[in-house]
Amino acid sequence: MPKILTTHTLHPRASAMLTGAGELVVASALDADTLATEARDADIIIVRAPLPSALFEGATKLRAAIRHGAGLDMVPMEAATAAGVLVANVPAVNARSVAEYVMFAALALLRRFRMVDRDLRAKGWLAGRDHTILASELAGKTIGIVGFGAIGQAVGHIAAHGFGLNVVATTRSMRPAPDRVGFLSIDALIEQSDIIVLCCPLTPETRGLINRERIGRMKPHALLINISRGPVIDDDALIEALQKGGIGGAALDVFVTQPLPSDHPYFGFDNVIVTPHMAGITEQSMMRMG
Repeated sequence: MPKILTTHTLHPRASAMLTGAGELVVASALDADTLATEARDADIIIVRAPLPSALFEGATKLRAAIRHGAGLDMVPMEAATAAGVLVANVPAVNARSVAEYVMFAALALLRRFRMVDRDLRAKGWLAGRDHTILASELAGKTIGIVGFGAIGQAVGHIAAHGFGLNVVATTRSMRPAPDRVGFLSIDALIEQSDIIVLCCPLTPETRGLINRERIGRMKPHALLINISRGPVIDDDALIEALQKGGIGGAALDVFVTQPLPSDHPYFGFDNVIVTPHMAGITEQSMMRMG
């Protein structure tokens, strides 16, 4: 019976659907050595964690690496191609889940939920209410979307039609913009947006895209939301801007190092929401991904 190795547990119904296809095995750990060892006799690997290149050298039976999601940066394409392994993904199926996360994160930052909850619990009712004087609505603000694929389009649709935001976007193709979306250059978008959402794939061109210079061009109250990949942002530059009050806040779901170390500076900011790469994970999206 073929062995199907998955880096993470699948939705129970998805696992049940694979019962007749082979033996489904969940990796015991996600470090490079463990993954390479446990993939040696695998026929298929389902990917939700970065794979080491060495995995493809020893997995002589491996026929396919299926990305359980959209981003293919978790699969070393050169090594997979050299080994004759098919690589596939399931794009767009978690776009709605990610888009809803983006809107939640923007609302949570604008309404200061972290600080309200903290002070209400620690200091009482009035301490929590004190933050409301600085709370703000979404409506009427400009949201800038960097990368206008399935996720970016879902964010734009909800933002424009659900919350009354002005939507601008930047994309490589600059194809004709859909209704209620305007296309701008990356620098014009950064300068004009109140909320900046990173939805672009990680490529040599987007690595370090949000650097010190571009962060310096953001509005002082701007919010930065990253559901792309960690290396798209220059961490040192963002941390410095947060320390100096140069931007309004950030919501970060992805990081250069994952898991994020417990002593990372991002944990020290009240105006930063940190989540463990879960923007696209809901029961519904997990079922759609299979």
